[in-house]
Amino acid sequence: HPLVAALGRYVLAGSKLHADDTPVAVLSPGRGKTKTGRLWVYVRDDRSSASADAPAAWLRYSPDRKGEHPQAHLKNFKGVLQADAYAGFAKLYANGNVIEASCWAHARRPFWDLHESQGRAQGSVAEQALRRIGALYAIESDIRGRPPDERCRERQARAGPLLEELFAWLRGMLGQVCAKSELARAIGYTLTRLRSLTRYRDDGRIEIDNNAAERALRGVSLGRKNFMFMGSDAGGERAAAIYSLVETAKLNGLDPEAYLRDVLGRIADHPINRIDELLPWNIGRHAEDQRQAA
Repeated sequence: HPLVAALGRYVLAGSKLHADDTPVAVLSPGRGKTKTGRLWVYVRDDRSSASADAPAAWLRYSPDRKGEHPQAHLKNFKGVLQADAYAGFAKLYANGNVIEASCWAHARRPFWDLHESQGRAQGSVAEQALRRIGALYAIESDIRGRPPDERCRERQARAGPLLEELFAWLRGMLGQVCAKSELARAIGYTLTRLRSLTRYRDDGRIEIDNNAAERALRGVSLGRKNFMFMGSDAGGERAAAIYSLVETAKLNGLDPEAYLRDVLGRIADHPINRIDELLPWNIGRHAEDQRQAA
């Protein structure tokens, strides 16, 4: 618990976080069946903007998906939160301490689903939307790994005009499609989030999407295929702790099993006031120093 708490403090000290959640099956004692709990992930990873800060993922468990849970997790966070459009995040943006940045992958997804359902027809509205969004991603590929100020300049010069054209085109399309159609809903999702979807253009720290959080939950998704359920709410909390350490070890290029074996062998005798020394990136640096000394 002290190690995961130290990891959480580090994650929340960042100026930008990625957030997401996923359902997990949890045994409901005395009922002979399972309920649906949630695992929430908060990722600090600024490597795409040339930061030398270690990447980290902090997971929390809750027995349901009420907005009070992420609000409690992030009550002390101040900065940019990149997430999907889940309503439970809304209260975090109300006081101005947390700035909303939306995800272009989420905005793109309904257009892709429509494109697939239409047999990938060329020239359709969905295909045109995908092509326009793809142009924005192409710019990101060019500037990945550059410092925030350079990314901001490039985005304003190159992505700025494309964003203006895209939103103008979407507004024009909205008046030409059935108001109750899936296409209208896809367009409406994007238009109503114009401000948060374009925020990345003017802030080089922000990513174009929330894929960092989605990647951090892949281990949980894989786990769902290999176990039936978590045994209790307490089991969910323990799973969140282990997933936090495993995913952070992976982000820092460590073998998670070797890392956990090392930590479990040392933590009982480790001074509590030096718990940060056992965080994955610090253990990785210690191991590298030992190799160089040898």
